[in-house]
Amino acid sequence: MSLRSALARARYFVREFSGEAAYDRYVAHARSHDPDAEVPTRRAFERARTDAREADPREGFGCC
Repeated sequence: MSLRSALARARYFVREFSGEAAYDRYVAHARSHDPDAEVPTRRAFERARTDAREADPREGFGCC
């Protein structure tokens, strides 16, 4: 395995583990189903993801 391919694999796993690739998958999915659909910005997407996680009591984010 070359250094370039090893770095590419490492980048892939870091993006998957951190959740950064989720937005890219979302955009690809949205575009494949409706090319003219308005896609939220990365910031809006991440805000919605965070809000959904914090609202879910199974995640354990609620403090009180």
